[in-house]
Amino acid sequence: MTQNDSPGAVPSGGFFGHPRGLMTLFFTELWERFSYYGMRAILLLFMVDAVNTGGFAMGPAEAGAIYGLYTFAVYALTLPGGWIADRLLGQRKAVLWGGVVIASGHYVLVIPNQQTFYIGLALIAIGTGLLKPNVSAIVGDLYTDKGARRDAGFSIFYMGINIGAFLGPLICGWLGEDVDWHLGFGAAGVGMTLAIVQYVMGGKYLEGAGELPAESNTPERLRQAKRMLSIGLVVAAAVIGGIAALGVSAEAIGESTSYIVAGLAVAYFCSIIIFFCKDSSERQRVTLIAMLFLGAAFFWSGFEQAGTVMNLFAKEHTNRFIGDYEVAVSWLQSVNPLFIILFAPVVGIVWQKLGDRNPSLGIKFGMGLILLGIGFIVMLWASQGIDQGQVGMQWLVACYFFHTIGELVLSPIGLSAVTKLSPGRLVSQMMGTWFMGAALGNLIAGLVAGRLEDGHPSDIFRTVAIIAIAAGVVFLLLSPWMKKLSGGIK
Repeated sequence: MTQNDSPGAVPSGGFFGHPRGLMTLFFTELWERFSYYGMRAILLLFMVDAVNTGGFAMGPAEAGAIYGLYTFAVYALTLPGGWIADRLLGQRKAVLWGGVVIASGHYVLVIPNQQTFYIGLALIAIGTGLLKPNVSAIVGDLYTDKGARRDAGFSIFYMGINIGAFLGPLICGWLGEDVDWHLGFGAAGVGMTLAIVQYVMGGKYLEGAGELPAESNTPERLRQAKRMLSIGLVVAAAVIGGIAALGVSAEAIGESTSYIVAGLAVAYFCSIIIFFCKDSSERQRVTLIAMLFLGAAFFWSGFEQAGTVMNLFAKEHTNRFIGDYEVAVSWLQSVNPLFIILFAPVVGIVWQKLGDRNPSLGIKFGMGLILLGIGFIVMLWASQGIDQGQVGMQWLVACYFFHTIGELVLSPIGLSAVTKLSPGRLVSQMMGTWFMGAALGNLIAGLVAGRLEDGHPSDIFRTVAIIAIAAGVVFLLLSPWMKKLSGGIK
């Protein structure tokens, strides 16, 4: 293979000077995120809506717990999704089959039935677990070089994510709120179908990227992987069947899951640090990754309330009229991706300009958490006026601005740091812990929505603001020690 034929070379007629396969993956992820965020924007609103207008008339506690368990599963299932790709399907087939399962889940949600509703959510979570980690991995496989051009390719790919996240709530939200909830779910399915079609049509541009590794593609390895997968499926089915038979509430399942995941995370990091790290340098770096896991869980537990508490606040307490036109509740979910599109380049330029004066990892995490808390202080001020009537949309927009800047300061930096800090043989596992931090945060965000049944929104905003800012201050105070643990990685 010549240099011009290699995945890392700049092909003539490429995508913004990048491999043409990047275009395939760009639009696959754009439409997948369109479907995910479009459905997510109306999910809680649909569950709490009255029966006579098409909803399930659930209380905030039950609806929030279901939402939290669903979004938790989306992130948690990226771990088995990556395992299946590495040992059975390869990343390319995993993305394809993941897309098919996601689309099937959205179309199942079109059926106005509560039993099929849960099946639809399960299918979307399983499919996303297959697709999400593997489509990003294929982007990396397109490049033989690991330098600036590869980073630029991921930046273009990230832009596709946010374009899809911006458009999804606008289209699915309008159809769901103003026409019929199930049409909104169906529109998300159409978006995922478009992702599958263009992925298949553009698959030839991926060349050898994302194929099943040679060491896994042997009869013995495949038999072993199938055996382990079968055991895992049987165990999962037994657990789910047991829970269903006992009739445990969604709130109880959510709370128990959060404790179990937190406990397993502590046990996992302790075992890795004590038994698997080879020397003090590895122990220090894995200890730092454990701190980043905790910081990520804190951050996403507040940030992801956009789909729960903030969505309900927009529905119940926000004046969404512009003249005579009332803005759909779900449209406010497009504010965050729009801000990311606008400000991601600005934040990137700031870090580049600072050069060696870049803040350390602990300071960036502290800043991100404090910005999250400031956003909730904005909402605390806004909530003071709801007893006299509805408040303006500008409060939510201002909150999302602070949350977005906090996300840009913390999320990509944390993701990059985990890859740099992880011992080579543990990179995949450590990346899994980052996603589990996001999963735990999403679950907590759903459970917090239940507090609205018995409390005032200001109580939630005050509590979350205090916790976020306090956590941010702790990271700032610990930043010199974290810098020592990191060996200078920022």
